[in-house]
Amino acid sequence: MTQQRGGTSRGQKILVVDDESTSDLMRSVLRRLETEGFRPIVIQPEGQRVDGRQYETEALFALEDERPAAVLLDVRFGEYDEDRFMGLNILKKIVERDPSMPVLMFTQYAQGPYRDTAVAASLSVSAPVDFIDKLASPDEVLLRLRRLIGSAPENVKIGSMFELDASNGIVYSHTEGERNHVREIQGMKFEILKELATAYFRSEAEVVPFSRLERFSEGEDSRASLRVRIREIKVAMGKAVQRDFGADELIINIRNRGYRLSPPRVSSNSGNQA
Repeated sequence: MTQQRGGTSRGQKILVVDDESTSDLMRSVLRRLETEGFRPIVIQPEGQRVDGRQYETEALFALEDERPAAVLLDVRFGEYDEDRFMGLNILKKIVERDPSMPVLMFTQYAQGPYRDTAVAASLSVSAPVDFIDKLASPDEVLLRLRRLIGSAPENVKIGSMFELDASNGIVYSHTEGERNHVREIQGMKFEILKELATAYFRSEAEVVPFSRLERFSEGEDSRASLRVRIREIKVAMGKAVQRDFGADELIINIRNRGYRLSPPRVSSNSGNQA
């Protein structure tokens, strides 16, 4: 089973497997997901006595039928010892069916005697699995899900100086409380910056390979054309905030690999000096 992942969150399904999905905490999480454009698919088995096995069966059916972008999965189902790590059994079944499926695991074992068991089990699979405290805020849940999926929000902050609006193809600068459109960043230059910003959102150290960026270049020497566009981006963004970005600022060339984004630091005086 394959599922296209990445891009923005609009319309992406999140499979929610949690026996406390109607709690105030989980309802807040579901509302936050919906606000950001995700479509939560909540597993809710019916019957007088529902246990973890029923959640497992319905979750696996939904995995095939709904083809979600990710799964939000609780570790524990019920109050009995045999259900303490039921979610880890479900995780293994999910991974057997789709090893690339991102899974964010809710657990109350972020601390205490069962933490090592839960963490070790979640790390024993090759799928992209993350582990989050059950009491984490909806914003933290959203951020961790996005990073697992590889999607970025429609607005990405680039440090405190810039903001990229992916839906409208606009880059803004922020100086002295004002938000201004950096008009020189458009077309292929915008697409290059968006690739870099999306990678940065997933992981601050992620390098975007030359090959992925060179498709936004023209001419026989795509690598040279890319270098020119990168320089033009840095000059335009520097001009917007009265900075002259050097080789180790904003967009950095990682030798023989590609480029990565490095949001500029505000200087200790006015923020407008290099």
